[in-house]
Amino acid sequence: MGNREALLVGAKQCLRDKGYDRTSVRDIATTAGVSMAAIGYHYGSREALLNKALFEILDEWGDSMGRALIPDADGSSKRHFEEMWDSLIADFTAHPDLWLASMELFMQAQRQPELRAALAAGTAEGRRGLAAILDGVPEGEVAEASVRTVGSVQLALMSGVMIQHLSDPATAPSAADVLAGLRGLGDLAR
Repeated sequence: MGNREALLVGAKQCLRDKGYDRTSVRDIATTAGVSMAAIGYHYGSREALLNKALFEILDEWGDSMGRALIPDADGSSKRHFEEMWDSLIADFTAHPDLWLASMELFMQAQRQPELRAALAAGTAEGRRGLAAILDGVPEGEVAEASVRTVGSVQLALMSGVMIQHLSDPATAPSAADVLAGLRGLGDLAR
């Protein structure tokens, strides 16, 4: 593994261990086993490297979630929706460090226009990917209306449940709570 790849692996580990704001150039270089100057040479800045590392972590998570939600032969999505929420809750619980780092990314994006643009593009891709998973179609075939509704609402629900798990895991909603709440909201929307 070259220095560039080692730095990316080291940055991912630091994000998990210390978070975005508490990770220093020295932390990344030490974890990667390279010089601090290598960060500037390969990525330009600590922030650019951490941003790339965090986007890669989130992409890896999204890819694994997509593979886990391949529809049944009968096209049933109800079971997958329930399983998806079980999996999401388990992930929030198992990796609060990752999700805290993603929240830090949103905060950093408010001060960095180039990061904000990348985050907006990632959010749009996330909406499309979630709509594709829930609609059971390839991403290229998702209707724009589904991206704006199903994808956006699912992303909003995930973000809200994640924040509750980060702030108060003992009383945060379970997958069953989320599904019961959605059914209740569905009744209200009729």
